[in-house]
Amino acid sequence: MTPPRILLDATAIPAERGGVGRYVDQLAAALDARGADLAIACQHGDAEIMQALAPHSRIVPVAEELRNRPARLAWEQTTLPRLARRVAAQVIHSPHYTMPLAAGLPVVSTLHDATFFSDRNLHLGVKGRFFRSWTRVSLRRAAVCVVPSRATADELVRLAGARTGRLVVAHHGVDTGLFHPPAAADVQAFADDLDLPTGWVAFLGTVEPRKNVPALIRGFVRAVAGRTDPPALVLAGSPGWDHAVDPAIAAVPPGVRVLRTGHLPLDRLPALLGGATVVAYPSLGEGFGLPVLEAMACRATVLTTRRLSLPEVGGDAVAYTGTGAGDIGDALAGLLDYPARRTELADLAVERAAGFTWDACAEKHEQAYRRAAATR
Repeated sequence: MTPPRILLDATAIPAERGGVGRYVDQLAAALDARGADLAIACQHGDAEIMQALAPHSRIVPVAEELRNRPARLAWEQTTLPRLARRVAAQVIHSPHYTMPLAAGLPVVSTLHDATFFSDRNLHLGVKGRFFRSWTRVSLRRAAVCVVPSRATADELVRLAGARTGRLVVAHHGVDTGLFHPPAAADVQAFADDLDLPTGWVAFLGTVEPRKNVPALIRGFVRAVAGRTDPPALVLAGSPGWDHAVDPAIAAVPPGVRVLRTGHLPLDRLPALLGGATVVAYPSLGEGFGLPVLEAMACRATVLTTRRLSLPEVGGDAVAYTGTGAGDIGDALAGLLDYPARRTELADLAVERAAGFTWDACAEKHEQAYRRAAATR
């Protein structure tokens, strides 16, 4: 069977690549490497990046400026279907919840998590309503919806009325060319740049309420209380919108260091993660949890929670904690006190991370595209 021609809409990727941006980038590269018949719509600033990632695919920079959500949504509804016809696409892939409603051909939509339904209190106001509404629309109108974990699929069936037969689970992968155990010199250079002692506790992710960063800060203070030369807590990632973080940092006692780096370039992440004594990711719920997988690939000792998809990613290769500050502090202190346990988990983490590949993710997407094309 001849594979369908796909138009991948990459116009929603922000310049600072978070988890969704890395998903779209790596999916495009993996599909291209597998010989997919692929066209990629992107913003002008991403054209060179996409051409390098997918050299055998057709890159279509859009003429409009789409840096705000209303402009991009208007473009998606009006111009994207015309673009699909121009490139003779047979399937459109909309990789971030929304989709063109009058596409004239099948659409595959990616729904990244179900916490807009399972944890509504974490997504208040317009944002929560927007993503709940579009998730329901995509579940009803898309030919196939791709989700990154079985946990997300189960929650969408339970809470949003999804039909199992129209969901394809495609675990994310990890780019081991980038995310791998770092060299000692790279770790030292990272520490020197940030004036860090040897070893630190790291967090990576957009600082939003779902990531539970205030509880992590309080738990960290508890874990290092009374220690001589305690490690620092390094919070890396885009600033986000959790307004409880600054008060939590302000309450940190003297002698305990909490450092916010903001967004870090991708090439600095292996040193951040692999150089950490522990990578702490006490999330209240994830659709997948890409920072956990990337930390595992860097041979980090990871502490996370059992919420939603996180055990699906971490398995027996990570340590688990509850979500409260007391639980986090106790679990973190236990890891800081037992180097042998950290070494055991780090070795297991590298081995488990190797089983998550972008090629396997792309193969699942190709299955979704074929199923969608068959509905035309």
